[in-house]
Amino acid sequence: MNPSTQPPNPLLQAHRLRKRYPKGKGWLEALKGVSLALYPGEILTLLGPNGAGKTTSVKILAGLVEPDEGRVEVQVDGPGTWLGAVLEGSRNLYWRLSALENLIYFGTLRGLSPKEARRRGSELLQAVGLQDKAHQAVGSLSRGQQQRTALAAALVHDPPVLFLDEPTLGVDLEAQEAIRAWLLRLKEAGKAILLTTHQLELAEALADRVTILLEGEVALEGRTREVLAGSPRAVYRVELGLPLEEGDSRRTRLQALEVEVEGKVVRVVGEETLWEALRILDPLPLERVERESLSLAGLFWRVLRERRKPCSGSST
Repeated sequence: MNPSTQPPNPLLQAHRLRKRYPKGKGWLEALKGVSLALYPGEILTLLGPNGAGKTTSVKILAGLVEPDEGRVEVQVDGPGTWLGAVLEGSRNLYWRLSALENLIYFGTLRGLSPKEARRRGSELLQAVGLQDKAHQAVGSLSRGQQQRTALAAALVHDPPVLFLDEPTLGVDLEAQEAIRAWLLRLKEAGKAILLTTHQLELAEALADRVTILLEGEVALEGRTREVLAGSPRAVYRVELGLPLEEGDSRRTRLQALEVEVEGKVVRVVGEETLWEALRILDPLPLERVERESLSLAGLFWRVLRERRKPCSGSST
């Protein structure tokens, strides 16, 4: 979405969400004041390691869980269900029903007449390239075909807002590309899409904006291009001639600098830390030292290393 055309009011807005769950004799803080906004015609990607609070955030936004504090505002005009969601992949579907029967069922459940649900279902199956599988039981479809059917079911009532949790997980490259292209078309059609994924290359290709959650808090938020261009500290990759063994004292010293060590590859954030790491590694043979071009994956790794704090438990 072009920043100059961004509407003044988002379709969905969360204000200072807090949520905690009982854990043992104490409490686990899943969310600690999370705020975010979702605009029409954009894809917002929610990133974070396991336990960062992504699932809890999405469930609160979808109305499945009540926050302890904070509120969610929805600014959608007109009748009907405002949200379409794929939160559990193909588990949203009835496997004994055909693809079209699933879409007719979910369409009528969300307020369409059976005739309109059949029409919409047929159109959507054609849009995702499954018109030839319309009368085939979902359980007999491939994982990618099931995932595309689940996406079609989420859109059968034409909602303005779409939540997608790992929409390409476990599908082959052809299905990934089909889903990616369709999401871009949906964005161009004005849908507001919230995407959660661990596939950072997919996120970088799709996201207009990115929000990174760590331990229930927003660690970084902004337009994808701007946060990539504006990050001040470079990531360096050092490739060693020999791997550092687990018991090597140099490995311990590097980890104290919060340097990532994996086999023959060492990743360092910041030039000053790079020189310290090189002094520790001397006289090991080096194959290559290079500055990594900053991708969303690199940015995510950097934020995780720089902003993560020790905690007693993890969020959901």
